[in-house]
Amino acid sequence: QVQLVESGGGLVQPGGSLRLSCAASGRIFSIIFMPWYRQAPGKQRELVARVTNSGSTNYADSVKERFTTSRDNAKNTIYLQMNSLKPEDTAVYYCNAHTLSKDYWGQGTQVTVSS
Repeated sequence: QVQLVESGGGLVQPGGSLRLSCAASGRIFSIIFMPWYRQAPGKQRELVARVTNSGSTNYADSVKERFTTSRDNAKNTIYLQMNSLKPEDTAVYYCNAHTLSKDYWGQGTQVTVSS
């Protein structure tokens, strides 16, 4: 089992920044990569960014140049730094731990971008 605990969401004005954190515990050695997803009201959950065990990163086109994902292996934590936030970034953000046997999900954290 892998447990994920997220933090860092909130209300921010357009153009502002937030940093999300996701702390993993349990069978962390089984994790292959840890993506961030988001789900806006009435929309499907979408992949935002991911970081692999080797440190490689990938981003959705909609967040490239604005969001950065990183990992701190000593703390078993991944981060999503979100800059230049837009109202369309409003969503519940989830971290995920992908293993060979299954995917694990955090509880989600609300990000609201509004003036």
